[in-house]
Amino acid sequence: MEHKHENTKAVVNRLSRAIGHLESVKKMVEEGRDCTEVLIQLAAVKSAINNTGKLILKDHINHCVVHAIENNDEQVLAELSDAIDKFMK
Repeated sequence: MEHKHENTKAVVNRLSRAIGHLESVKKMVEEGRDCTEVLIQLAAVKSAINNTGKLILKDHINHCVVHAIENNDEQVLAELSDAIDKFMK
């Protein structure tokens, strides 16, 4: 199923930035940079990924879940719950 949402471009841009940031962290490790600096940068990447996940979650609720409820598809709630559990691990 194809998913087109209003935030698709923002999500792709955020993921691209996070990928670039993670590549920079990898380079820091390869260069033997200070562990504290690496951990701080990893925390920044983790935060960027979590914020991207929140944006996707909001988009999913506002579009997919609303549409499914309007069509009496209650399984979407179980799927959403499962996805949240996996995302929050």
